[in-house]
Amino acid sequence: MVATPSKAVSNTSISAFGIARSTVEGAPLSAEALRKTHAYWQAACYLAVGMIYLRHNPLLSEPLTTEHVKSRLLGHWGSSPGQAFIWVHLNRVIKKYDLDMIYLSGPGHGAPGVLAPVYLEGTYSEVYPDKSEDVEGMLKFFRQFSFPGGIGSHCTPETPGSVHEGGELGYSLSHGFGTVFDNPALISAVVVGDGESETGPLATAWHSNKFLNPLRDGAVLPILHLNGYKINNPTILSRISHADLEHLFLGYGYQPYFVEGSDPESMHQAMAATLDRCIEDILSLREQARSSGEAKLPRYPMIVLRTPKGWTGPGDVDGHKVEGFWRSHQVPLSGMHKNPEHLKQLETWLRSYHPETAFDKSGKLVPELKALAPEGTRRMSANPHANGGLLRKDLRMPDFRQYGVDIPKPAQIEVENTKPLGVFLRDVMRLNPTNFRVFGPDENTSNKLQAIYEVSKKFWIAEYLPEDADGGELSPDGRVMEMLSEHTLEGWLEGYLLTGRHGFFSTYESFVHVIDSMFNQHAKWLEICNHIAWRADVASLNWLITSTVWRQDHNGFTHQDPGFLDLALNKSPDVVRIYLPPDVNSLLSVTDHCLKSKNYINIIVSDKQLHLQFLSMDAAIEHCTKGIGIWGWASNDQGEEPDVVLATAGDIPTLEALAANVMLREEFPDLKIRFINVVDLFKLQPHTEHPHGLSDRDFDSLFTIDKPIIFNFHAYPWLIHRLTYRRTNHDNLHVRGYKEKGNINTPLELAINNQIDRFSIAMDVIDRVPKLKVAGAHAKEKFKNEQISCRNYAYEYGEDRPDTLNWKWPY
Repeated sequence: MVATPSKAVSNTSISAFGIARSTVEGAPLSAEALRKTHAYWQAACYLAVGMIYLRHNPLLSEPLTTEHVKSRLLGHWGSSPGQAFIWVHLNRVIKKYDLDMIYLSGPGHGAPGVLAPVYLEGTYSEVYPDKSEDVEGMLKFFRQFSFPGGIGSHCTPETPGSVHEGGELGYSLSHGFGTVFDNPALISAVVVGDGESETGPLATAWHSNKFLNPLRDGAVLPILHLNGYKINNPTILSRISHADLEHLFLGYGYQPYFVEGSDPESMHQAMAATLDRCIEDILSLREQARSSGEAKLPRYPMIVLRTPKGWTGPGDVDGHKVEGFWRSHQVPLSGMHKNPEHLKQLETWLRSYHPETAFDKSGKLVPELKALAPEGTRRMSANPHANGGLLRKDLRMPDFRQYGVDIPKPAQIEVENTKPLGVFLRDVMRLNPTNFRVFGPDENTSNKLQAIYEVSKKFWIAEYLPEDADGGELSPDGRVMEMLSEHTLEGWLEGYLLTGRHGFFSTYESFVHVIDSMFNQHAKWLEICNHIAWRADVASLNWLITSTVWRQDHNGFTHQDPGFLDLALNKSPDVVRIYLPPDVNSLLSVTDHCLKSKNYINIIVSDKQLHLQFLSMDAAIEHCTKGIGIWGWASNDQGEEPDVVLATAGDIPTLEALAANVMLREEFPDLKIRFINVVDLFKLQPHTEHPHGLSDRDFDSLFTIDKPIIFNFHAYPWLIHRLTYRRTNHDNLHVRGYKEKGNINTPLELAINNQIDRFSIAMDVIDRVPKLKVAGAHAKEKFKNEQISCRNYAYEYGEDRPDTLNWKWPY
């Protein structure tokens, strides 16, 4: 029977279910199509429930017993039927309009509603042959879910068709928009959970529609799935009036279409009619833009789908409401092994989906239902955009050597470290105009990367004012992505990378913490992908962390936090790399390497201000290739054992340690100093712990086995101890770094406050080298006096003393 046309959505109703109410009216499904669509959805719901509960008897070929049910019931039912409903209807429009489409699941723990249709359309069995399309394969498919050695309850990397896990809520929409940049044919359907919609990252991501160019980008179809509840509370957007909800999304710039109800027949018709309208809207907007050649900001469609939480599940359990309430969020029925009534209720629930009509006796989906899914790579579960490494092409790279600084002698000239990098990135963009973008939170100019605008402006397609032309950097043709939301930018970049493209992200060191957890999630995604044979390698996530702690003389204490490196150190050594290039030439060498790499997160720390330059291009390449090394020109221990090792990582710490080196050599000509610089931070870790780590023999050769080591470090000092605690000479390692001592300070004063300055280092050497403990008393007094003088000068004149500002390497 064909359902009656859907009724227009009420302006006041926010919770009533029943016959569908929708913005778009119509009944496009024939009686036969409606029957098959509903049967396919029921098959998906059956599989979703089976994943949560069953370990035997996958087709209920015999009465259900406790032996057939998993001992530990884990998983989430609440959003699964709604997600399966969406997937089934997206399959219909993919076939009808021959769409290139992928699916991103935003609701937390919504995997059963996605895994089920992935299995039904055959992709799961193709990727995992042991999960075959028969009774035996279905049983293995059920048993692996939320089971030791199996898969989790998110759309993890093991899920074919997934580029978004949802392990942390808030990123589905930004990921979705990232997937369609420079993907003109792709439509990404993003299901946003109503719990997820309460997160800050998701709220800012709604503005992503203002960053699509319809001439060259694909489209995102957001589907806000309002099922009313999160874990055990109502959701905000489900409890505001229809009018307020509609106005909210109109204000965001979307055309919202509502589909609300619980009656399956009318809901199928309403969803089919609504999706037809949305797809036709998208295709029409695309055609209008591309035929005219004019890029304007369209009003894209989005859907608000309101269904009961736990739709089609048990209505009540033990006298408590379940369907349409938060109790359906996870496992609606539990205690099966001790509660016969629950076991009966589970069997009734499972049989309500009529698995005997959806699957034949061998466990295969019957042909008439199998035919509903798209074929080949048109299946969302098999779309190559969701395994972006299959589409990734290596970047065309300019020769980074051509962008370097001529260094005839170390530490004589000053250059803004990141400015030449901007010129290099400009030409990377020029050579790769459709698969490389630069992302930054309104800071690319501040970070001295403004040369990129010579080849690609900042993307802007919203309203222009006459004065905007004065800056000259806004354009709908731009591919530099700037928005004052690190969350949204990072989500865009991750979506862009995971669908086969390349990118570069720069941000201030103190505020990279805003996206700590996004870094965590992407690192975990890559770590799992490294163990999945069918996942092709994607381009690395490359971060430039700049505007660093040691040059914050006007921003002050709030902008002084180098602690992101501590977080990064916690992630898998197979995924994370940390580089601290000390100058321009080493920064260019490191960046070139990172842009060519795959399946890593590369963290590059380099300040944007004027800094002394130390290494010629050839020397920088050699040094960066090794990742750690002795600077012979800054050492005087050749052929002998050193009295002390000065080691550094970071630009300002390196400068201060070099200045201390000179002070000590002038006071103590016989003092033998070995100077070591570290670019690749993981070189300090044992090779058994990190693939970049030095062997104990190499470490001992560099750092000695018994001489004092003064390590001047960019970030918090204990990080170096974490990396080196197992080394032979760790007891003689003394690390200086940032210690939360700062405010509105000159660079040298800030260094003095945290004891990474030249005077503190020199005095520390006197204290640590046995032959200087007494003989060095006068020099130590001199250094103390100099330190006091420098501090007083800064307080008097507001800048550092000229001889320290203009310091050069004298040898």
